[in-house]
Amino acid sequence: MAVATPVRAEIETARDLMEAGQFEAAREALLPFARSGNADAEELIGVMYALGLGVDKDPERAFEWYMRASMKGHPGAQSGIGWYYELGIGLPAPDLVRAYLWYALSSIGGDPDAVDSLEELQNRMTKEQIDRAQVLVNDYKPWMYPFR
Repeated sequence: MAVATPVRAEIETARDLMEAGQFEAAREALLPFARSGNADAEELIGVMYALGLGVDKDPERAFEWYMRASMKGHPGAQSGIGWYYELGIGLPAPDLVRAYLWYALSSIGGDPDAVDSLEELQNRMTKEQIDRAQVLVNDYKPWMYPFR
């Protein structure tokens, strides 16, 4: 069972504010934690920019907030990055190799939806693309998930 820490409690309070539709208050509560590197706060701010919750919808900013959290091993943000790469949202073009990378990392991190996304994506990729993506996964996995 996870131990309730003051930071975790504050982030849960911000999540409750989001669920109540109080997006500006939620964002203000999350920003100090996100700016100090908390992946959960970064991912939630990414969600706000992705969906336009209390801020203007901004795919590029959403991507950047998701990326910050993803590099810290946040599986939900990693799935978000995979989706952005898959569809090319906020990017010059789709990149299936990088989409595969982030879905795979997310599935290693425990996101069950990422497994489905990865399976669907593979059906649209060439063997060469999958092989290249697997090289990238093998580069990231020992660093990001050393015990999995």
